[in-house]
Amino acid sequence: MSINDELLQRIDTVAKKEGVSRSRFLSRAAEQALGEEIGPGASPEVHEAIAELRGLFRRNGFPADATAAIRAERDARDAITQQW
Repeated sequence: MSINDELLQRIDTVAKKEGVSRSRFLSRAAEQALGEEIGPGASPEVHEAIAELRGLFRRNGFPADATAAIRAERDARDAITQQW
Protein backbone atom coordinates (compact mmCIF):
# COMPACT_ATOMS: atom_id res chain seq x y z
CA MET A 1 0.00 0.00 0.00
CA SER A 2 1.33 3.42 -0.88
CA ILE A 3 0.39 6.65 0.87
CA ASN A 4 1.93 9.97 -0.01
CA ASP A 5 4.22 11.46 2.63
CA GLU A 6 2.02 14.47 3.39
CA LEU A 7 -1.05 12.31 4.08
CA LEU A 8 1.01 9.86 6.10
CA GLN A 9 2.29 12.72 8.27
CA ARG A 10 -1.27 13.94 8.87
CA ILE A 11 -2.35 10.41 9.78
CA ASP A 12 0.54 10.04 12.21
CA THR A 13 -0.23 13.41 13.82
CA VAL A 14 -3.88 12.54 14.45
CA ALA A 15 -3.10 8.98 15.54
CA LYS A 16 -0.56 10.28 18.06
CA LYS A 17 -3.04 12.85 19.34
CA GLU A 18 -5.65 10.08 19.82
CA GLY A 19 -3.10 7.80 21.45
CA VAL A 20 -3.43 5.00 18.88
CA SER A 21 -1.03 3.40 16.45
CA ARG A 22 -1.04 4.27 12.77
CA SER A 23 -2.34 0.78 12.07
CA ARG A 24 -5.27 1.18 14.50
CA PHE A 25 -6.09 4.60 13.08
CA LEU A 26 -6.18 3.24 9.53
CA SER A 27 -8.22 0.21 10.61
CA ARG A 28 -10.84 2.45 12.19
CA ALA A 29 -10.93 4.66 9.09
CA ALA A 30 -11.48 1.58 6.92
CA GLU A 31 -14.24 0.29 9.23
CA GLN A 32 -16.01 3.64 9.06
CA ALA A 33 -15.66 3.83 5.28
CA LEU A 34 -17.15 0.34 4.99
CA GLY A 35 -20.03 1.25 7.26
CA GLU A 36 -19.12 -1.22 9.96
CA GLU A 37 -19.92 -0.62 13.59
CA ILE A 38 -16.90 0.53 15.54
CA GLY A 39 -16.17 1.20 19.16
CA PRO A 40 -16.88 -0.85 22.25
CA GLY A 41 -20.59 -1.11 21.40
CA ALA A 42 -19.76 -3.17 18.32
CA SER A 43 -18.39 -6.02 20.43
CA PRO A 44 -20.61 -9.08 20.94
CA GLU A 45 -19.34 -9.21 24.53
CA VAL A 46 -20.71 -5.72 25.17
CA HIS A 47 -24.10 -6.67 23.73
CA GLU A 48 -24.12 -9.72 26.00
CA ALA A 49 -23.20 -7.64 29.06
CA ILE A 50 -25.95 -5.13 28.31
CA ALA A 51 -28.47 -7.96 27.98
CA GLU A 52 -27.35 -9.31 31.37
CA LEU A 53 -27.76 -5.87 32.95
CA ARG A 54 -31.26 -5.52 31.50
CA GLY A 55 -32.16 -8.91 32.94
CA LEU A 56 -30.78 -7.89 36.32
CA PHE A 57 -32.90 -4.74 36.29
CA ARG A 58 -36.03 -6.70 35.32
CA ARG A 59 -35.46 -9.33 38.01
CA ASN A 60 -35.19 -6.60 40.62
CA GLY A 61 -38.31 -4.73 39.57
CA PHE A 62 -36.68 -1.95 37.58
CA PRO A 63 -37.59 -1.15 34.00
CA ALA A 64 -34.88 -2.35 31.61
CA ASP A 65 -35.36 0.81 29.60
CA ALA A 66 -33.70 3.77 31.33
CA THR A 67 -35.96 6.20 29.47
CA ALA A 68 -39.04 4.40 30.77
CA ALA A 69 -37.63 4.51 34.31
CA ILE A 70 -37.03 8.25 34.09
CA ARG A 71 -40.51 8.87 32.70
CA ALA A 72 -42.10 6.76 35.43
CA GLU A 73 -40.20 8.65 38.11
CA ARG A 74 -41.17 11.99 36.58
CA ASP A 75 -44.84 10.97 36.26
CA ALA A 76 -44.92 9.81 39.89
CA ARG A 77 -43.38 13.09 41.04
CA ASP A 78 -45.84 15.09 38.92
CA ALA A 79 -48.80 13.15 40.36
CA ILE A 80 -47.70 14.03 43.90
CA THR A 81 -47.16 17.67 42.95
CA GLN A 82 -50.65 17.90 41.37
CA GLN A 83 -52.23 16.63 44.62
CA TRP A 84 -51.00 19.70 46.46
